[in-house]
Amino acid sequence: MSKQAGLPLLGQDDAAACCAPMVREPLGEEAAAELARMFKALSDPIRLRLLSLIASYEGGEACVCDLTGPFDVSQPTISHHLKVLREAGLVDSERRGTWVYYWVLPEALAKLSALLQIPATAAKALA
Repeated sequence: MSKQAGLPLLGQDDAAACCAPMVREPLGEEAAAELARMFKALSDPIRLRLLSLIASYEGGEACVCDLTGPFDVSQPTISHHLKVLREAGLVDSERRGTWVYYWVLPEALAKLSALLQIPATAAKALA
């Protein structure tokens, strides 16, 4: 039997290692509103694909000129979806000359991820 099996992970207390924030305690009103805005923005398949495309782009940012090709919608529609992602706090942008560049905000993804990290044992208990 290994003596290391019972060692705790460094930097994690028992509650954090056990459960995601949603399982430990109910969300507050402000946190729920912020997260709901992000999830609502991601509920559209085009916006979800845009976020994925931007995040996977070399260098971590993408020019709007590179974001219209993969979609069968007009450029104004892509601009609308990018605006929704930006207003939800998922991406940020900067104008450089005639083009706008977008990048994903890591802290927003961290918030979404932290909420959804529910261990399998807790998920089974919720079912």
